[in-house]
Amino acid sequence: MCLWTAVAAQELYMPRNIRNAVKRGTRTTTGVPGEKYWQNRGVYDIGVTVNTTEKTVSGKEKILYYNNSPDTLASVVIRFVNNIHKPEAPRAGQVSKDFLTSGLDILGFAANGQRYTINSNDWGTANKVTLSTPLLPRSKTEFEIEWTYPLSTLSGREGQIDPNTFFCAYFYPRISVYDDYNGWDLLPHTDGGEFYNDFNDYTVSVKVPTNYVVWATGTLENAKEVLQPAAFKRFRESLSGNKVIHVATAKDMEQGAITDFSEWNEWKFSARNVTDFTFATSNHFVWDAGSVALADDGKLKRVSVQAAYKDTAADFKNYVEWTKYAIRWYSDNLPGVAYPYPTMTAIQGYADMEYPMMVNDASLRDWMDSRLTVDHEVAHTYFPFYMGINETRYAFMDEGWATTFEYLIGISENGKHAADSAYKSFRIRNWISNPATEMDQPLITMSSQLSGAGYGRNSYGKASLSYLALKDLLGDGLFKKALIRYIDTWNGKHPVPWDYFNSINAAAKQDLTWFWENWFFSNHYIDLKVKEARSGTNNTTITLENAGGFAVPFDVIIKPENGKKKKYHYTPAIWKRKERTVTFTVPSSGKIEHVTIDGGIFMDATPEDNSYLL
Repeated sequence: MCLWTAVAAQELYMPRNIRNAVKRGTRTTTGVPGEKYWQNRGVYDIGVTVNTTEKTVSGKEKILYYNNSPDTLASVVIRFVNNIHKPEAPRAGQVSKDFLTSGLDILGFAANGQRYTINSNDWGTANKVTLSTPLLPRSKTEFEIEWTYPLSTLSGREGQIDPNTFFCAYFYPRISVYDDYNGWDLLPHTDGGEFYNDFNDYTVSVKVPTNYVVWATGTLENAKEVLQPAAFKRFRESLSGNKVIHVATAKDMEQGAITDFSEWNEWKFSARNVTDFTFATSNHFVWDAGSVALADDGKLKRVSVQAAYKDTAADFKNYVEWTKYAIRWYSDNLPGVAYPYPTMTAIQGYADMEYPMMVNDASLRDWMDSRLTVDHEVAHTYFPFYMGINETRYAFMDEGWATTFEYLIGISENGKHAADSAYKSFRIRNWISNPATEMDQPLITMSSQLSGAGYGRNSYGKASLSYLALKDLLGDGLFKKALIRYIDTWNGKHPVPWDYFNSINAAAKQDLTWFWENWFFSNHYIDLKVKEARSGTNNTTITLENAGGFAVPFDVIIKPENGKKKKYHYTPAIWKRKERTVTFTVPSSGKIEHVTIDGGIFMDATPEDNSYLL
């Protein structure tokens, strides 16, 4: 019989909105959704046309929206992220004129057949529409929206990659999230911000001129209709074999030998239970494809892996194989959950950005960096897409995990020395060497209230170190078990940080309140100091000061005057009693020359005091 309970975790600071959700029964303190947990969703049927001459996207959609909440909704919030391009939109920094556009133009809007007059000129990225007939609890409503918007000349996360290649993310008006702890998500999007979406079903058709290929989230349902026979044969072959197939070479695209000869082709895709839908199109990108076999619940399934890029992008010629490796590694190792979707497609762009089943990456000369980039973006499959993270408010809940998985798979690909070096150089050094105030804000600080370097450090490096410190504390086996428990419990839902804390507590059967307080609710940083070391007959006594405060793991290295160095590892458990100074002994013999502590990737702010001469 298990005597462990989760009540101690309630001692953690919990904001009033989350506490109220627990009282209402939608959340719990035991790591599982409450009996009254609910979330809304939509079924989207979208048809869009890309005008490749005018550089516009126009579309019509029907949204069957399910209000599964117990609330009557007098309004609906429509989110259109691409309004970030409007001159008056709030942004995190300066942009060029090529970034700016006129934004969304709503041409028609209806709810259950009732037409509304919408003036979208003053719309931002989140816009409330008051309804004549409110949405009743546990009801469904059909919305119809017709719209058009221009593609930004400057391509980042979306827009014109080149004059004939377009990455169309956030291309459709969507219903914003209405959840159990905040109600309508009305936070405006900023150009550096992340996202928060419902889990929806999508049926999408994309109409483009002949010779334009479309790649998208989900499954291509009419490949035989839009591809010429030889190209279709190659594409079909890629779905069932291990080798990389060149579905479309540069010569094929130049000769018009890929798509159907119709003046316009309509590419049809479907995706189920995903948080977003994205597509890209080009009339000259080459197209590689292959597949990877995975074991999923005792069954064998294949994931289609594709890449589209300029023929001059040398690193992208490896992208299908690199992506296949990442999908298999994540499925078999950490997080240890089989890749949950049917496809993954990488597009050569500029953003280094993730979307459900899609990646928009820049081409890089450094192939190790290029591969780690796609590793990172594929890792986002699990966080935030499979887990439904509110990354707008809590970016550390997804970027931190993607950074952690990027590091761990990097060990597999490049060896530990190279992986450590890349991780420290890119993720940690700029934080730990910079004593500015914004660098040491608590991880639990809402990401939407941070900017610049403070946002970056909390979302990526510091968050990743918290997960790696937890891994060191629990040990690899229990850590993986707890992580899988968290994923199994919360996939397809909207976990918040307290759900993560409580889920890990429950799976590990430990009260880790001290650890969460230390890593998430403090202004700590990493700075250990050897205050004293005394050599005895059979041991050495060491006094260590935790000047920075974080509960980090470290190695103690003892160097005898005559003999080989000996290394002893200490997990974060040594700081469990919240002491800033600890004294402990390690075995040793003979005269000791010096004692050194080494945190490895847990880089120290003042490494000069990490050694002590005896």
